[in-house]
Amino acid sequence: MVNVLYIGNQLQHKHGIPTIIDSLSKLLSNEGFCVFTASKKQNKAKRIIDMCWQVVKHRSKVDVVLIDTYSTQNFWYALIVSQLCRILQLQYIPVLHGGNLPFRLKHNPILSRLIFKYAYMLVSPSLFLKEHFKSYGYNAEYIPNNLELEKYPFRKRVINKIKLLWVRSFSEIYNPKMAVDVAKQLRDKGIEFELCMIGPEKDGTLEQTKSYAIASNVEVKFTGGLPKQEWIEASKAYNIFINTTNFDNMPVSVIEAMALGLPIVSTNVGGLSYLLDDNDTALLVEKDDVQNMVDAIISLKTNRELYEKLVYNGRSKAEDFDWKKIRLQWENVLISTLKIQE
Repeated sequence: MVNVLYIGNQLQHKHGIPTIIDSLSKLLSNEGFCVFTASKKQNKAKRIIDMCWQVVKHRSKVDVVLIDTYSTQNFWYALIVSQLCRILQLQYIPVLHGGNLPFRLKHNPILSRLIFKYAYMLVSPSLFLKEHFKSYGYNAEYIPNNLELEKYPFRKRVINKIKLLWVRSFSEIYNPKMAVDVAKQLRDKGIEFELCMIGPEKDGTLEQTKSYAIASNVEVKFTGGLPKQEWIEASKAYNIFINTTNFDNMPVSVIEAMALGLPIVSTNVGGLSYLLDDNDTALLVEKDDVQNMVDAIISLKTNRELYEKLVYNGRSKAEDFDWKKIRLQWENVLISTLKIQE
């Protein structure tokens, strides 16, 4: 048995939405691995203290430490935890999630080297990050984000009225105001629509977006964060999924939407072109290109053949991320840490 300490932002209890550490740690436990996790602390200072304490506490029990590694503030968690692992001579594996990690590689090369050079292995959920890291001399194992496909019932839809769904944490980098701008243009064109935005507050952007919608005289349904099953149930009322982000890696919400049978209209940033094929599994537009996103949405209403192509190809693509296919890759990586110690 491999004993794993998984370090990340385990904040499902705060937002009601499982984070990657919540879902993956549970799946690994179900496969027979002994998994310890940290941290559930909401306060950021207390969280990093707890993360470090858990590393010290479990140092004699664990074979490897997984570290969710992002590109913004949480980059510093990965830096501190990884250096503690080095001091304690623990094997650690950064799991690369931050869509803007290439910025860190370029502008913080020394700090990046401290994390990545001394890792047992790097795991990248996207080919986008895998290629960027390779260009800086780091090899990463590609293990994509996963979902339990049976929990995402495929649903055929029709578009009599455009009903847009947006699902993401409300953060500036995900550009939620663009969704309001899209809705405003649809309204100005006299096109009937609905817009629902699901996601928890992250950096004050939720309240800003609500104010922006009021100032734009656009009606938007804001639900806040919803538990997974609730937003899956809510998705039945909508027929197009929009993704407005400025930076991204391989967003699970987009994969989930494809699994549910929602056609995707997304900005083409970061790793999204490695996940989505324009005019095949999604319609892609440039960052902040409101007009082309509106045109893409309208084309899905008027072109049933295109709509169905995206829906069925999207579902087929989502099937590649089913846990039943991904689990063997994780098993091989974690079991290999035992062989190194022998």
